[in-house]
Amino acid sequence: MIAIAFSSEGYITAGQVNLIPLGFNVTTFKLVLADGMFWRNYANTVVYTVVATAIAMVMTTSFAYALSKKRLKARPFFVGIAVFTMFFSGGIIPHYVLISSLGWRNTIWAIVIPNAISIFNLLVMKSFFENFPEDLEEAASIDGLTTYGTLLRIVLPLSKAVLATMILFYAVSFWNSWFSAYLYMSKPELNPVTVYLRNLLASATTPDGAAGSDEGLQIAASAKAVTMLLTVLPIVTLYPFVQRYFVSGVMLGSIKA
Repeated sequence: MIAIAFSSEGYITAGQVNLIPLGFNVTTFKLVLADGMFWRNYANTVVYTVVATAIAMVMTTSFAYALSKKRLKARPFFVGIAVFTMFFSGGIIPHYVLISSLGWRNTIWAIVIPNAISIFNLLVMKSFFENFPEDLEEAASIDGLTTYGTLLRIVLPLSKAVLATMILFYAVSFWNSWFSAYLYMSKPELNPVTVYLRNLLASATTPDGAAGSDEGLQIAASAKAVTMLLTVLPIVTLYPFVQRYFVSGVMLGSIKA
């Protein structure tokens, strides 16, 4: 993918590019990066991802922690509702009607709120909290901490592994998401970069419409590789900083015999 992104159109169409770029060319990168709309949409993606991930983590963590408590009244009912939504939904048309009736079209809420809770992530966090040592929470309760205090001061600091994992899952999901924006954003300046790159890939023309020219042929040949590279790069850069939390035994030594 990287080799194709930096190769010339002739070598790409001839299928000669393998692991090393041939006829080094950055025309597609220049045309995309010189477009002000690209940077506007890229900034939108950053905002959407940060806000959506923050809201999703608050809602998912709160719901999962509550569901992990066997003393919760009607617990099977709430678990059943959550699991039900994994397999059944109203479909695109009711979803679109709902978003429109709420007045969320062309707003960040059309992207953030409907996808705020992933049931898969919810069940993963629920299972993690169910295995959390009850002795720690009982000790915190004896010391006078409320349920919220226990969650914020005891449980979450010892749950960095699962929190980091969920943040990465949500961030990747929101970063790569384009369909919601494609449906609900009618203004190009509100689109995330994935929609910009999707439109660029679909049209296979330059941002300034230079279709048919040498530049147009170049971007048509390398558009897919460039779009994939520009989309994946930020997540690949973020991963090493989150990876150190993917370890086992994070609570080892938390309870003293």
